[in-house]
Amino acid sequence: QVQLVESGGGLVQPGGSLRLSCAASGFTFSSYFMSWYRQAPGKERELVASISNSGVKNYVDSVKGRFTISRDNAKNMVYLQMNSLKPEDTAVYYCKSQRLSVYYWGQGTQVTVSS
Repeated sequence: QVQLVESGGGLVQPGGSLRLSCAASGFTFSSYFMSWYRQAPGKERELVASISNSGVKNYVDSVKGRFTISRDNAKNMVYLQMNSLKPEDTAVYYCKSQRLSVYYWGQGTQVTVSS
């Protein structure tokens, strides 16, 4: 059974940091393209960061220099280190895995940036 389980969300003050984790199981993790998306209230889900199975990383402009995506193929984990958080980063963050036309989503973890 395929599972993607996100963790690490929470409430943080502006300027703070959080590290999101996504634990994957039930598929050949190292062969999959992994990404983090987010969805704020009333907005569409947007791609935040991605990492290929060979480690190539991409980021949406709004998080460049603040967020870092990484993966550990030995542990079937993908991470999102988020620094210098802003109120506009508040959203539910989702982990996604994809290989060709096959993709899976996690259930999401809430990140709230507020003083």
